[in-house]
Amino acid sequence: MRQLYFLLFIPLIPACTTSSKEATGQDRNAQLITQYFAAFNDHDWRRMASFYQEKAEFKDPSLGPGVVTQTREQTVKKYTQLQQAFPDIRDRVVQIYPSGDQHVAVEFISSGTAPDGSTFELPVCTIFTIEDGQITRDFTYYDNFEE
Repeated sequence: MRQLYFLLFIPLIPACTTSSKEATGQDRNAQLITQYFAAFNDHDWRRMASFYQEKAEFKDPSLGPGVVTQTREQTVKKYTQLQQAFPDIRDRVVQIYPSGDQHVAVEFISSGTAPDGSTFELPVCTIFTIEDGQITRDFTYYDNFEE
């Protein structure tokens, strides 16, 4: 009976090892995204852009329809302009959802105040693709219909 139990247990060992490696990759990716949002909230656009590959793919209503390739420098410019429109812009992360070894979905609330005193609060979801420790895709979704 002991031998049968041992034979049944052996196939589970490789699955646990694979799961552990995947979890480690997920942890690294979640940590990278946490640092990304810290740079965003510090308004350190160069540091934030450094988390991206030199040229990354974006799907973002603010960039138009479809997928757009942007450089780090274009990312810095975009967020510098956003900060001019909303000097206190912030993202409050609600939840980070690591998925596999290359993807992280993030649910967050973006908020800010315009120079005229008007404010906004916008729920956003972004799916990041991460390869070799850098973001290669940033697919962002939010309701961009004006009331």
